[in-house]
Amino acid sequence: MGITLRERIRDIVAGFNKIEQGNLIQIIANHLRINKENSLSLFISKAYKEEETIELIYFIEKNNLWMNGIDENKYAGEGAEQKVYLDEDGRHVLKLNDSIFYASWLDYFNSLQIHNLLFPDTKYELLGFKKEQEKLYAVVKQQLVESTSLTDLSDVRKYLEANGFRIIRNNDYSSEELNIILEDLHDENVLTNQGLLFFIDTVIYYIPDLQIKDNQ
Repeated sequence: MGITLRERIRDIVAGFNKIEQGNLIQIIANHLRINKENSLSLFISKAYKEEETIELIYFIEKNNLWMNGIDENKYAGEGAEQKVYLDEDGRHVLKLNDSIFYASWLDYFNSLQIHNLLFPDTKYELLGFKKEQEKLYAVVKQQLVESTSLTDLSDVRKYLEANGFRIIRNNDYSSEELNIILEDLHDENVLTNQGLLFFIDTVIYYIPDLQIKDNQ
């Protein structure tokens, strides 16, 4: 009997998944997880994230993971959590994310791994880090998806419900089976190309023993 999707997500969060050679997302996540286990902080808080950021910067400098040379002329736009640039190859985008939607950097990197598991067509690759105006950004690379038509949000709902999710409010979905919440899946974060849906920006939270009250 093969491992289930629920078990694969659990293993990502617990750090039991096998590290692929060169997979910087996994390497960073495992480093932060070990640091968290050794931390004296008992709760995830603003102070904890600040300590985590200091540790992350130390790791970045030790391993020469700073990114330079992002072409500002390739700037494509930004949202609340990230800036987007067109990659030089014209087939990918670079996204600078400051993890503002997450209580910790570890939660952010876990979310990238879960995204890559659920939506491999738009998987993220971590290239390195950049610091701007004292703010730390992770630099990730993702396949560029061209929108050929507006996304019908009812199609997003049908797709997710067919895969075991249910809508909880607006464009947010949950799966109690997988213990995850997918947020902010509006028509700019889910694109349609030739009738197929591509999830390009996801906010994913893993919550053990997730239970959502039905308020619909």
